[in-house]
Amino acid sequence: MESLAASKWTNSLLYLTLILSTVFLLHSQIATNLLVGHHPLRLKRSPDLPLRFRDDGTFKILQVADMHFGTGMVTRCRDVLPSEFDYCSDLNTTRFVRRMIELEKPDFIAFTGDNIFGSSTTDAAESLLRAFGPAMDSEIPWAAVLGNHDQESTMTREELMSFISLMDYSVSQVNPWADRKIDGFGNYDLQVYGPPGSVLANDSVMHLYFLDSGDREVVQGRRTYGWIKESQLHWLRGVSKRNKVYNNMEVSRMPINPALAFFHIPIPEIPQLYYQKIVGQFQEGVACSLVNPGVLKTFVSMGDVKAVFMGHDHTNDFCGTLNDIWFCYGGGSGYHGYGKPGWPRRVRVISAELGKGEMSWRGVERIRTWKRLDDKGLFTKIDEQVLWELQQSS
Repeated sequence: MESLAASKWTNSLLYLTLILSTVFLLHSQIATNLLVGHHPLRLKRSPDLPLRFRDDGTFKILQVADMHFGTGMVTRCRDVLPSEFDYCSDLNTTRFVRRMIELEKPDFIAFTGDNIFGSSTTDAAESLLRAFGPAMDSEIPWAAVLGNHDQESTMTREELMSFISLMDYSVSQVNPWADRKIDGFGNYDLQVYGPPGSVLANDSVMHLYFLDSGDREVVQGRRTYGWIKESQLHWLRGVSKRNKVYNNMEVSRMPINPALAFFHIPIPEIPQLYYQKIVGQFQEGVACSLVNPGVLKTFVSMGDVKAVFMGHDHTNDFCGTLNDIWFCYGGGSGYHGYGKPGWPRRVRVISAELGKGEMSWRGVERIRTWKRLDDKGLFTKIDEQVLWELQQSS
């Protein structure tokens, strides 16, 4: 009997060992197969939300336009001086963006399209991870829209925005959850609240509108750039109206909250600014759509949009006004995107400031902007200007 019992115990032990070995092998195999960029899958790291003004009443945004990221070190630079070419790559873009984050210490980073140059990469996901690496490493909330080149690799526009929305510290959205019929991918509204501990801590005091301006389309046999569609404008008008209702009901002593808009392709009215006073440089023709969907008219009717920030035309970096709304280019930041030899890559900074009452903060009182250059480590600050002040509003 003892021998039989020992035999059963031995068999049970061998059986248990076999099960544990099988489970271990399966776990190892599954873990090996679930690798992305040689890193195991894990949960997204989320930023502290909601977006808020600082204790000093400011909220700073870093706009990064047209990174045109490829694959990294082996992706060569375009339109740089001969003395710079041999050692220039996507890593120059990464260093510049990282340095701007360290220097300006923004509260939020806005990427306005052509984040990657799709035709220069065979792995869109890997290029996105590298392109947005400085933002993720900073742990600062950031958001992006797509340009006309992002989808030219291995992911559709919907897949790109889905991936971007799941990246660390991203607050990007594919589309508003309540509106499934909207055109494009990457239309969303972000709210910025007052400083922590202040009377405005539970109130949204500024809005950030993000819109997908598309990529390429054919109109009556002619190839043209994309445009913001009526479904997107209809959604935006509804968002603006809801924001105003909330503002009037809950904080009626405050003026309408100002809003800033971000998208990639400029609207067809931008060429008019060539004949008007601008701040910055108008160095290339505006590459806009043949179709005018009425974006400017919509913004004017809404009344809350005070400034718009675009990309697309890399060597234009100016701000100009159309119907009392400022339209500003970011200027090209990426070294793999086209540029102009001797003309430094650049980023734009936007700073919103709250008004200070006797006892507490008031709403947004002023919005300023300036640019930073990648000029041999000097990072020169240029073209500082006031875009909007409360007393100038109509």
